[in-house]
Amino acid sequence: MIRPISLGGLKAVVWTDVVQTFSMFGALVLVAVKGTIDLGGSDVVFRSAWETGRLERPNFDINPTTRHTLWSQLIGGFVYWLQTNAVSQNMIQRYLSLPSVKAGRRALWIFVFGVCLLMALCSYCGLLIYATYQNCDPLTTKLAKAKDQLLPLFVMDILGELPGLPGLFVAGVFSAALSSLSTCLNSMSAVILEDFVKPYVKKPLSPLAINWIMRSVVVGVGALCAALVFVVEKMGTVLQLTMSLEAITNGPLLGTFTLGILIPWVESRSALTGGIVGVLFMSWLSLKAQYAVATGAITYPHKQMSVEECSYEFDRSALNATVTSSVAAEDIFPLFRVCYMWYTFLGAAVTILVSLACTLVYGRNDPKTVAPDLLAGFVRRYVYGGEKEEASGSGCNSNGKEVKARLNNSAGSCNHDEILKESQL
Repeated sequence: MIRPISLGGLKAVVWTDVVQTFSMFGALVLVAVKGTIDLGGSDVVFRSAWETGRLERPNFDINPTTRHTLWSQLIGGFVYWLQTNAVSQNMIQRYLSLPSVKAGRRALWIFVFGVCLLMALCSYCGLLIYATYQNCDPLTTKLAKAKDQLLPLFVMDILGELPGLPGLFVAGVFSAALSSLSTCLNSMSAVILEDFVKPYVKKPLSPLAINWIMRSVVVGVGALCAALVFVVEKMGTVLQLTMSLEAITNGPLLGTFTLGILIPWVESRSALTGGIVGVLFMSWLSLKAQYAVATGAITYPHKQMSVEECSYEFDRSALNATVTSSVAAEDIFPLFRVCYMWYTFLGAAVTILVSLACTLVYGRNDPKTVAPDLLAGFVRRYVYGGEKEEASGSGCNSNGKEVKARLNNSAGSCNHDEILKESQL
């Protein structure tokens, strides 16, 4: 299901991501520094945010329909990032390209530090935007039509007079998009080739045919992504939309791998049934909820903004409009009001529960028939009673070749020295 590398492109993708990462961070740091200087210091930014309630104490509400709470961020966010880093094709193919488990752990710690720094920068830039526009809200005056347009507007206001700097920000935005997209396209081409093409061809594919197939997949999927931009802009904020739609497959995928690693008595038909039900359930939930948000059937309360200090003219008729403060209309099905942060958790839970229920129909699998290196360490000790089991029949597929792997004594994982050599293309 997860492929360690794709043909030839992994090294190029990683190095382009390195350059794009520096460009992305550079753009954010530039915006943060220039915006802070214009406002008179970071103390002004945090003071205005605290005094107007933009910085809040943790919300301990256990209601899952509350948009953001401590529990949805901790539990839902943990499960979301667990899926992203533990069973995602994008991440796993990078782990498997490294020479050892130790190198993989080191790379993961660097990734965690980078993500935390990126989130901190984005959050601070959000506070900067609020401090700058708190007395002249661009959304109210219609200077910006959506929240996603606030950052570009802010950049043009503070950097527009400096030649080249707005272009640097645009380069950072493109770098952020392309670094993610290149990884996804690389992973998608590998998965389609290995799982949907090679099993159904009678003769081995030539290198030329493999190249054409993978390039065609990249072009086709890339074109589809570009076309969906026009749909995304009508569906609300990008972050919520992305996390909601990703959960359609990410939740069941996490549930399936959790079954394989922790619950070895669930056999393949039960896991497959659970995965299908999980995908169908999350498709229904995510799409219906996002449709309700896009049509205005579900709305969320907004903090008040002011337009008292605007220095330009705008249509003031919108100021008299009634502001909707309800969390959702009463006739909306309660499940659609669940916070999107819980979606990946729900998808995994549904998959696991349905798979366990299906064992009553399909029967239980004998755990000792499962290769020991596919199980978590404590599960392996429970199943085999402390016996030392060799990793028999285990392998790591790389570029269509079966590379023999041995069980790492300390971590129970594959040694991928040969895969590393193949990935340096």
